[in-house]
Amino acid sequence: MRKGSQSLSPEAEVGLVGELTMLRAIIDEGMALNSAIESWVGPLDGVRDFEIGTGAVEVKATLSTAGFPARIGSLEQLDDSARQPLFLACARLRQVESGRSLPDLVAEMRDVAAGEPEAVRLLNERLIAAGYFDAHADRYIRRFTLADTRVVEVIEGFPRLTPGSVPLGVTKASYEIDLDKAAGPSIPAADALKKLGAI
Repeated sequence: MRKGSQSLSPEAEVGLVGELTMLRAIIDEGMALNSAIESWVGPLDGVRDFEIGTGAVEVKATLSTAGFPARIGSLEQLDDSARQPLFLACARLRQVESGRSLPDLVAEMRDVAAGEPEAVRLLNERLIAAGYFDAHADRYIRRFTLADTRVVEVIEGFPRLTPGSVPLGVTKASYEIDLDKAAGPSIPAADALKKLGAI
């Protein structure tokens, strides 16, 4: 079903806008272009959206104006036993007529990758794996602007469910965290990338 016959759901569209926004931020902070795109493993069924060095970054995007909700899709997503450090990067988007659509963001990323054939190939591979097809570009008419971002390190005390913290017998779960109430200060993306060894 994902082979181009259907466009992304509204929720998936917002998610991809968040991931592309993070990818652009990683590149703008100084991570090598090919390495940055290669680290974007979410579309390739990665447990987390970006795997950088020994750590990872999980990206969430929301249009919510109340609280700062982050939907966690599995017990493994915020489990830092396999990869450390682990960061949760959240983007609060706002729909505005002067904003940028998903096709605008895709075009900008292609401009960034232009002139680097391997970067272009990796980017297009990830976009297709994420369910984005140019043939559907005219369906994505919503325009977004970035209203707020949070980058929080997932450490002891952070509210989460992991395979090691749930009662025996619980094998799957999805849940929502309100980052306005979660422990841990927000840090600049550059600090997270330095800690990951990306820049």
